[in-house]
Amino acid sequence: MNHIKNYAYDHSPLKFDFQQTIERFFVEEIPLYTFTGTGNYLILKIKKTDMSTWKLITVLAKATGLQERDIGYAGLKDKNATTIQYISLPKQYERELNANLTTEKIEILERTYNKAPIKIGALKGNRFSIVLHDINESDAKFFNTTAKMMQSKGIPNYYGYQRFGEDSRSYLQGKEIAQSGKRLKGSKEKLLVSAYQSHLFNKWLGQRVKLSTIIEKDNAAFAAKKLDYPLELVKVLAKQPQRFKLFIGDVMMPYPYGKLSFVKDMTQSAQTFSQKKIAPTGLLCGANVERAKSDAYYLEEPYDDTELNALKGDRRFAWIWPKEVETEYDSNTKKLRVEFSLPKGSYATTFLEEIGKFSLKES
Repeated sequence: MNHIKNYAYDHSPLKFDFQQTIERFFVEEIPLYTFTGTGNYLILKIKKTDMSTWKLITVLAKATGLQERDIGYAGLKDKNATTIQYISLPKQYERELNANLTTEKIEILERTYNKAPIKIGALKGNRFSIVLHDINESDAKFFNTTAKMMQSKGIPNYYGYQRFGEDSRSYLQGKEIAQSGKRLKGSKEKLLVSAYQSHLFNKWLGQRVKLSTIIEKDNAAFAAKKLDYPLELVKVLAKQPQRFKLFIGDVMMPYPYGKLSFVKDMTQSAQTFSQKKIAPTGLLCGANVERAKSDAYYLEEPYDDTELNALKGDRRFAWIWPKEVETEYDSNTKKLRVEFSLPKGSYATTFLEEIGKFSLKES
């Protein structure tokens, strides 16, 4: 994937060793709302190691005798990590759970109740704690200042390499399935088609980051020539205070969630965007999704597959702001612990890659 990745910042690469393991990668869900404490659903705050969310649900279904579809969860968490996530199940199955749940890989940290089950996507975001190895002191300092700067200026919200399978090419199968026009069979096909959606989104985002960088870095006349844009347009774009330049017709969304709207006045939208109140979104193409308009549509269209009708489609934030960024360095072991939170659906590895400037995927 690295060949298509355009970074938004241009500092020189850092050296550190990243591995996603249960000892070095921790993630905890931040629920969307506070649970009511009463109701017909048992809410479990579960810590798990070396186990995917799918596997966790299978284990809970076995212990309780429930169907897998009766167990609620907000998001999928990786196997190679120590993760804390929230799960819901009907309250009357609590006894079976207590009697039959026996595995060292699962620890129930807290229990409460709620009036409704947990729905997919009912998340504010995730809090990460990641230990990087083999980083020298000056790089660790630079890492900290860069991460804090990105907390205020934001980063492109690329899908992480995890989205694209072992060989980074699962989207090609997805494209074939999507264009066959057949209905999707099972979650495997759905996953492949959504990898294709994500691939198109990443390519579009890379393109937008690249042209924003040209407008930011080069003088207006040179940028206009390079991009083949009218000089007046480039001058207006260059005046926007934020790194990711907005065009007329871009689809914006209140940050961190809300109703979509279109950019009608670039200067005004750019102002609100630089205050972190709204952010641009990119297309996840599908059957019934809002497309960009006017100039922004012209930039989006090459990455839109109108034959992809098997999935609904959606808009995804193109730009996000990491929060609660903290780092702690140990000069004896040359380890750096990095803590931060990201909105739901955003990848910790994308943030680390934007700082490190290299692909974290083990090739």
